[in-house]
Amino acid sequence: MWPMPSAETTRASVHEPDPVRPTKEDEVAAAGSELIGGPLGRRALLGTSWWTPVRVIALVAVGVFALGLVQKAPCYNGAWFFGASSQYTHACYSDIPHLYNGRGFADGLVPYFDRIPGDMEYLEYPVLTGVFMEVAAWITPGTGSMQDQQQWYWMVNAGMLMVCAVVIAVCVTRIHARRPWDGLLVALAPALALTATINWDLLAVALTAAAMLMWSRGRSVAFGVLLGLATAAKLYPLFLLGPLFVLCWRAGKWRDFGKALAGAAVAWLVVNLPVMLFAFDGWSKFYTFSQERGVDFGSFWLILVQNSSDPLSTETVNLLATLLMLLCCVGVAALTFTAPRRPRFAQLAFLIVAAFVLTNKVYSPQYVLWLIPLAVLARPKWRDFLIWQACEVAYFLGIWMYLAYTTSGDAHKGLPTDGYHWAIGVHLLGTLYLCVVVVRDILMPDRDVVRRGGEDDPSGGVLDRAEDVFVLGPAARPPRHAAQFEGPQVEWGSGKGAGDSKAAGGSL
Repeated sequence: MWPMPSAETTRASVHEPDPVRPTKEDEVAAAGSELIGGPLGRRALLGTSWWTPVRVIALVAVGVFALGLVQKAPCYNGAWFFGASSQYTHACYSDIPHLYNGRGFADGLVPYFDRIPGDMEYLEYPVLTGVFMEVAAWITPGTGSMQDQQQWYWMVNAGMLMVCAVVIAVCVTRIHARRPWDGLLVALAPALALTATINWDLLAVALTAAAMLMWSRGRSVAFGVLLGLATAAKLYPLFLLGPLFVLCWRAGKWRDFGKALAGAAVAWLVVNLPVMLFAFDGWSKFYTFSQERGVDFGSFWLILVQNSSDPLSTETVNLLATLLMLLCCVGVAALTFTAPRRPRFAQLAFLIVAAFVLTNKVYSPQYVLWLIPLAVLARPKWRDFLIWQACEVAYFLGIWMYLAYTTSGDAHKGLPTDGYHWAIGVHLLGTLYLCVVVVRDILMPDRDVVRRGGEDDPSGGVLDRAEDVFVLGPAARPPRHAAQFEGPQVEWGSGKGAGDSKAAGGSL
């Protein structure tokens, strides 16, 4: 039985570190804070205001999302409905109003069960996304002209997607207890504002962010259930189980991984099984469409195809893209087992999703939403995040200018093919840059801004401060004659450290 600590020792040993202030530790954040009065002073009163980080970040997320809606105003007021290229020249395209009529929602067709007139036959989205789309159609008034209904449908979806955006920002804010202001990166992300209402990806991103919050709290089953629901809305959340598997392998946390896997499988089946049993052709359309779809926008495969006299077939690209993704998975596993410290869950989650984005045969501009919360959790450094965001904004403008060029006939308004290839290259380099920085942080943990305060893996849940049971390479053979070092040392993964702080407050 441990002895009861005295009042004197309690004050010194149980003191929880203050939340990290980005204006104190990040030069870019400090410079940016000049717009609102500069960094927090040392005489500021902390913890005495209603304006907690969660509330501030939620309101900022709403405000920036609203700016994204304003950016779509030229399309809302006519460009979606009149003119072949005006929605591209204004960079305000959205799938949402077009698919209201194009996928049978305007006619009251039931997704997956009813055939859609035209070439698509059935809705080509996962089941939970289809449910989201159908609920929005129920709320949309069925009166007025088709243009009025499409405008209403977009507005209803925008309201529902705004809730998803706030959930994402709040979850990121609460995952790293000592770094609540990192959520501000999500709320202020330019690419989020620009792409949030292009499609329905924010639903899956919100469920994934909520799942990661549950894992950070040690709730393995809740994590699995939310991740299973996210996978029922979009395929990419499934990839997070790979990094979690190798991390639990290194830490010997098989029981927790089993709970997460079982929760994910059950949740996915609960959503998919009814449609799978009674409307298999409609249910399977998403998967067959993904296989049959040719090389498309945003991928390096498109550059190869458009510059080749004998382009690769879709089947060959599918095979090569799968092999590249498998190689990336092997690389992430090797990195996990050989790194000097067990990588943080968010770091590997970002790397594996980024690998899918980089190797896939299509990169729609809204796919950047998948990476934003993971990038913030993996590398919460304002400079690196903004460099990557600048590259994504450049690609966002590039794809619409390219489509404007291809749809404007002899006028050739926009960006020609070679220019669009440069935009793709900027996107690829920006994502690769962030991947390289994250890998460097894994190999040199002292460069990781999250671990500088002595924390191990605040988003890791049961992995946080856990002992390793399986490692390879130099990590398994520490030097036998290391020189002794006198003075304070950071001991990641042992004892109670800064990661124990569960403070929800903090100051910018």
